[in-house]
Amino acid sequence: MFLKRKAYYLIIGLFCVFINSSVAQDQRVADSLKIIYDQDVLKDSAKLELLSQITFNELNDFNLSLKYAEELIDLSKSAKNDKYLFDGYYASGNTYKSIGELDIALTKFFSSVKIANKINHPEREGIAYMAIADVYSIMGDFTNSENYYSKAIAKLRQKAKYSNLLAAALLNAGDDAFLNNQFDKALGYFEEAGIIYERIDSKIGMAYNLGNIGMVYAKQGEDNLAEQNINEAIVILEEIKDYAPVSVYLNYMSDIYAKKQDWPQAFSYAERSLDLAMQYGLKDQISKAYLQISELNELRGMAEESLKNYKNHIVYRDSVTNISSIQAMANQRTNYEVSQKQIEVDLLDQQRKNQQLISLASGISLLLIIVVAIGLYRRNNFINKAKLLVENEKKRSDLLLLNILPEQTAEELKDNGKVQAKRFDSVSVMFTDFQGFTAYSDKLSPEELVDSIDFYYSKFDDIIEKHGLEKIKTVGDAYMCAGGLPFPTEDHPGKMIEAALEIAEFVHESKKIDPEAMTRFDIRIGINTGPVVAGIVGKKKFAYDIWGDTVNIASRMESNSEPGKINISDNTYQLIKDQYECTYRGEIEAKNKGMMKMYFVKRLLM
Repeated sequence: MFLKRKAYYLIIGLFCVFINSSVAQDQRVADSLKIIYDQDVLKDSAKLELLSQITFNELNDFNLSLKYAEELIDLSKSAKNDKYLFDGYYASGNTYKSIGELDIALTKFFSSVKIANKINHPEREGIAYMAIADVYSIMGDFTNSENYYSKAIAKLRQKAKYSNLLAAALLNAGDDAFLNNQFDKALGYFEEAGIIYERIDSKIGMAYNLGNIGMVYAKQGEDNLAEQNINEAIVILEEIKDYAPVSVYLNYMSDIYAKKQDWPQAFSYAERSLDLAMQYGLKDQISKAYLQISELNELRGMAEESLKNYKNHIVYRDSVTNISSIQAMANQRTNYEVSQKQIEVDLLDQQRKNQQLISLASGISLLLIIVVAIGLYRRNNFINKAKLLVENEKKRSDLLLLNILPEQTAEELKDNGKVQAKRFDSVSVMFTDFQGFTAYSDKLSPEELVDSIDFYYSKFDDIIEKHGLEKIKTVGDAYMCAGGLPFPTEDHPGKMIEAALEIAEFVHESKKIDPEAMTRFDIRIGINTGPVVAGIVGKKKFAYDIWGDTVNIASRMESNSEPGKINISDNTYQLIKDQYECTYRGEIEAKNKGMMKMYFVKRLLM
């Protein structure tokens, strides 16, 4: 819905005040700064500042935004400038979020959290937590989104009691609660945000907050309060010429008057919403306004007008979605939805015409039957042709899905159009990374680096498949896999240990094969066992992923391991101690987890 997206843009504008000392994103600024960039005259911190400004203001070309963000990250690392390194990760995460690559966006935002924590900057850490919460909220993972909004608010309170950033965090947290139907909690967040916006005299903040409060009241059936707050928001937003939220709020006003059966007012608000969205080219709001008018027409028995406006809603909705890779299926879906709407309209029409049909002569009735029969015959031919096209497209889609997702997950996606996240009570998770990889990568050409990584990962894939485990993903030199999903099993801890031993042995032996080429590495391995949640993230380029504290602890096991060794948690040790010889390392400090028992796995017990 619009509310979440609007809150996101508000955060970006406020973040700009903190980082770039401007008010909002402006493509004209980016275009002018790119001219300076092309002249290549700035060096050191001046160039870092230039890249930071460009990545923030670039709105039209996501590929360019990513290019500048990655260059900012690389240069900041070389200059050991953590301030701009934070900017680079954060800007990159925002761009990936905008294009729907939510898993990559999360990785970037978590990297920005690490940098903010390293430089002990609560405000930046709060901003990063807020971005992470936004992503989880978009994914519908309300448990994680609520957790990270709370972290963001706590960090931002350390800096100031009244600030734009704290108000934005409260606003987004309230929106998240609203989306999760926690209306009282949402109102609590909005009321606190409103106090701050009024204290710092932020008109745009007060407007969004009033509109959000109005939408909560509308959901609760408090129509008078909803109307009062939304009208106040509209007045402010029209004054500052921010029309997209005005269009949304006008539709809510239309709903309020429709419930009162005040049809002239209901239509007036819906048509104002459409006119405003049309005037400023707001496609998403145009689509929603047409849908609102269609539903009002249907309630008033205006079947033909309802169908006409519903078709316009479908056209604009699909122009917003615009996923070219499934356009053929999207067209088929649109035809189906329109035909379903037509059926509903025809039924309404038929009810009104029943009395007239009774008085018609039998000859006219027979003629109508013949016309219907011809129509059905043509429709049947059309359906058969369409079915053949859909089946061919389905075969292609099936092959693609099975190549990127577990079979069970692919079947669920085909059956339901989405994948329900699943909880697994016991899963073993393994992380590996290469010791000193960053230092080596600086010495190798890109081709040599890719060849080296591929040499290892290809063998790791074979080992994982051999032991019946599931590869999750790779990020740089980190390799992640899991056992015990997508089908629960009881022997996954042992299988994971076997695979880890084989991987460690392969890496060790590989150093003997080519010791002079400087493309062989030492490996660290970490394993933990416990519950996880698994599912798909994103709308394009589907990615199967897992989440939970079990995953975080597995990562800590790897980072606290040693070259060539397999470091396991106490959870895993208790499950495999009778099968494998292990060395107790004692309790070791794990970042953000406190003291944890750790063990090195040595070999299989005879």
